[in-house]
Amino acid sequence: MDITTIIGVILGFALIGWGIISGSASLGDYIDPGSVVIVVGGMFSGFLVAFPIKEVLNLGKVFGKTMKNNEFDVDQIITKIIELANVARREGLLALEEAVSEIKDDFLQKGVMLIVDGTDPELVKSILETEIENLSERHAKNRSMLDTMGSLAPAFGMVGTLIGLVAMLQNLEDPSSIGPSMAVALLTTFYGSLIANLIMIPMAGKLSLKSNEEVLIRNVMVEGLLSIQAGENPRIIEEKLKVFLPPSVRKTVGTQEAKSDNG
Repeated sequence: MDITTIIGVILGFALIGWGIISGSASLGDYIDPGSVVIVVGGMFSGFLVAFPIKEVLNLGKVFGKTMKNNEFDVDQIITKIIELANVARREGLLALEEAVSEIKDDFLQKGVMLIVDGTDPELVKSILETEIENLSERHAKNRSMLDTMGSLAPAFGMVGTLIGLVAMLQNLEDPSSIGPSMAVALLTTFYGSLIANLIMIPMAGKLSLKSNEEVLIRNVMVEGLLSIQAGENPRIIEEKLKVFLPPSVRKTVGTQEAKSDNG
């Protein structure tokens, strides 16, 4: 689990709470149920307008993905592909079928089976790249859900501000109403900005980073599988795939078996 999302949200609220208390104010002064209803309720209502029910029901999964690590990282995948390349080099492509059961990633499994079945390399590339495109589109849709909520929260905060100002201006003759009306006016803006900038927009950014990482992993798989199918030397495959990695970690990637097999 990627707990940095939870830590960041908790730390953000804690620092804001500390800032409120250190300013000789009370936390209770910053709690207004009406403002919460306007911002949160308005944001969710706008979200319902923007997305169909199928996507709305997946919102919980989208939030969950921000706290979930990718199952594999690039160096693990490269190491696995080099192992598969050595098997194919020693025993032939058909021998890869026995290794499929040990592969946990469905995308890599699919690619290996396409190779084992003797699928044309161009068709293998087309099928896998189409799947990557569909993956990117799904991820973009998930990000747009959070981005939309991030834009709606401060917008409804402004709506609450206008409601509070109207209420205040209509009751200027009653000094006791000015304070509560101004509280609603200011707190809705506060809540909207807080929800957008501490939760929704950062989570959308994290989903974007995770999507880029997953797409990178998928592209590494495609390049490695096509190289295996072409019968390239495992050592050459290793060097090709290391290009996807930062220079600082390239030396730590690869199997001893691959190095000794080609040494």
